[in-house]
Amino acid sequence: MRPVHTALAVLVAAVWGFNFVVIEIGLGHFPPLLLSALRFLVAALPAVFFVGPPKVAWKWIVGVGVALGIAKFGLLFTGMDAGMPAGLSSLVLQVQAVFTAVLAAVVLRERPGRVRLLGMAVALSGIAVAAVDGGTSGPVLGFTLVVAAAACWGVSNVLTRKASPPDALNFMVWVCTVPVLPLFGLSLLLEGPERDLAALRALDWSGVGVIAYVAWVSTVFGFGAWGYLLRRYPASSVAPFSLLVPVFGMSSAALVLGEQVSGLRWAAAVLLVGGVALTSLAPARPTARTPAPAEARAGDRTEARTAAAAAVSAGSRPAAADASPGR
Repeated sequence: MRPVHTALAVLVAAVWGFNFVVIEIGLGHFPPLLLSALRFLVAALPAVFFVGPPKVAWKWIVGVGVALGIAKFGLLFTGMDAGMPAGLSSLVLQVQAVFTAVLAAVVLRERPGRVRLLGMAVALSGIAVAAVDGGTSGPVLGFTLVVAAAACWGVSNVLTRKASPPDALNFMVWVCTVPVLPLFGLSLLLEGPERDLAALRALDWSGVGVIAYVAWVSTVFGFGAWGYLLRRYPASSVAPFSLLVPVFGMSSAALVLGEQVSGLRWAAAVLLVGGVALTSLAPARPTARTPAPAEARAGDRTEARTAAAAAVSAGSRPAAADASPGR
């Protein structure tokens, strides 16, 4: 990669890592489900009027919108609101690569090789260490909700691969339209209209800045830049930069929010990021036959589109190439 593009990839990882700090600040202004609804509303409008009509069947848009927008981000924001630290959230969410690999093996018949199985085991050991650390520094409920969010992200990754969108930006903008009304409805039902109205009435420039960052900087800029890189380079060259996201997430949370990074958390980070690297970057074993060269090239393009689509982030980090966002 050219130096300028390497710098852009690092910048995107930093944007997505810092996004967890912004979410933490935003939860001081809004209830979690309302914040998530506003994020998708602002990300979708007015972009939906400029990307053209959907290029895949609505069943895939709705499926990914439910799994990624409603379930994954709803659980993530709620888990962080329940006390899950921003830095630890940025790390634990990386286990989505393991969920994706397991679901791909079951649904897509992608047989994991020995390296990938080893990576899954290492990543899960990192989650175990993070759970021990979280048990001493945060609520169990918040940790559990973030792990559940990672599982939902894995579901959305597999659905995205099945959809194989020819235009990832078009696909993700339309996906962003799906969660808006359901999240507003869930917020009214579970968080209450009084709390929502109080948050909207108290809206200040800090709250506006939070929404602008998670919607435009993290989602529109981050996703657009990531997609640009994936159009110029192989997914295997771009995807490893996503492993920097929890590094930026934990570092920025420590610097801005004053979160303590314990030795256990650093150990969990090494295990989880290393395991995710092995899980995501190791090739899957062929199932029935070796594809012809033309099919292989088509598969490479699908991998790139899938990784780009999974990279919609905001509390989300993109997965590595074949683990595919949000991030």
